[in-house]
Amino acid sequence: MSIKFAKTDHPVQEMIATRYSPYAFSDRPVSGADLRSIFEAARWAPSSYNEQPWSYIVATKEDAGEFERLLSCLVEPNQDWAKLAPVLALGVTRSRFARNDQENGASRHDLGAASAHLTFEATARGLSVHQMIGIVPERARELYQIPEHSEALTALAIGYAADPADAASPYRERDAAPRERKSIAAFVFTGTYGQSKPPFAEG
Repeated sequence: MSIKFAKTDHPVQEMIATRYSPYAFSDRPVSGADLRSIFEAARWAPSSYNEQPWSYIVATKEDAGEFERLLSCLVEPNQDWAKLAPVLALGVTRSRFARNDQENGASRHDLGAASAHLTFEATARGLSVHQMIGIVPERARELYQIPEHSEALTALAIGYAADPADAASPYRERDAAPRERKSIAAFVFTGTYGQSKPPFAEG
């Protein structure tokens, strides 16, 4: 059982309860077969008009030059811990529909859905994913020639979680702390926003 196993108020699938975003990663490499499967999971995420407006730029430690290049697209505090992960990726989203060149207001949502699919497939395989917004988008655009109407939005560190005690000192306590979330009543409503409980609420 994960050291970060969530104490949920209601039953959920085990991989949801065990998923968390570590700051400490083992140096164990991730197999090509596992990487293919987790990006296959991203491939099958839902999207507006089936547009699939996401792309990923991936680097592994097997290619040190590419890994350092992608690492440099993270803000420095994220570089401090993400450099330990064996795999890094940038999540890129295209802001206009290919079908009609109109603005796609769902593009960021859809990248998030793809990355969630990726994350749960990784969790099912014993891997961990730490998603982050702390990147330098214009550096990514320059280094990877990301085209107009597309942008690097997020980064993902992928690998096997290590003992939280191995995390860099600024993150050690955060990595070891129990997972906490708002209650359902704090974000699910029926009727007046922010006030009315949904009909399935308890109590």
